[in-house]
Amino acid sequence: MYVAIEGVIGVGKTTLARLLQPAFNAEIILEVFEENPFLSDFYGDRERYDFYSDRERYAFQTQIFFLLSRYHQQRRTITDLVATGKNLIADYTFAKDALFARINLQGDELEMYHKVHEALAEKIQRPDLLVYLQATTDTLMQRIAFRDRPYERQMERAYIHELNLAYDEFFSKPFDHAPVLTIDSNNLNIIQNPEHLKLIEDRIRQSLSLPPFQQSLPLP
Repeated sequence: MYVAIEGVIGVGKTTLARLLQPAFNAEIILEVFEENPFLSDFYGDRERYDFYSDRERYAFQTQIFFLLSRYHQQRRTITDLVATGKNLIADYTFAKDALFARINLQGDELEMYHKVHEALAEKIQRPDLLVYLQATTDTLMQRIAFRDRPYERQMERAYIHELNLAYDEFFSKPFDHAPVLTIDSNNLNIIQNPEHLKLIEDRIRQSLSLPPFQQSLPLP
């Protein structure tokens, strides 16, 4: 079993992956946020990852770095774990990198990016199920503010809203990388309410035909 969790920044992908890990006796793969070597020249004394305020100028170098970083992590770690037959839960997919590129790049840079992405994507292990966590932009902004990561303090609501619309459009269409389980997370609190976590676990088990699960349990 290989399950990947997706959703906009702040929706709770990593939290869900960590909480589901014991229920499925799974290995967990979390996206590695390495320091991009291109960013130091851009920021000076500003906070790291401040490229959100000037992404048009610096987006290509940043996007290519993250593309290669995600590729190496997925190619090495996920492929090896799947080959062993272990259950695996990841808090991101390789496919989502192209979604960010569509927002941050344009023209020749976007075309060049797609060529690289397509060549690398052929070698990536696809998940058995993709769990897409939905939330409104207001909910996302509240969660981002609550966790208060330094490199996210500069994010503007307009950028998160743009991402949110792009994610909804991306996952509303037929997705050939994996079956998609969409979950509205706006009224869920998987940290403080174990029942909410169990509902998601049951939906995943049902989607993958993994016992035991309870049928007809609607999410709030």
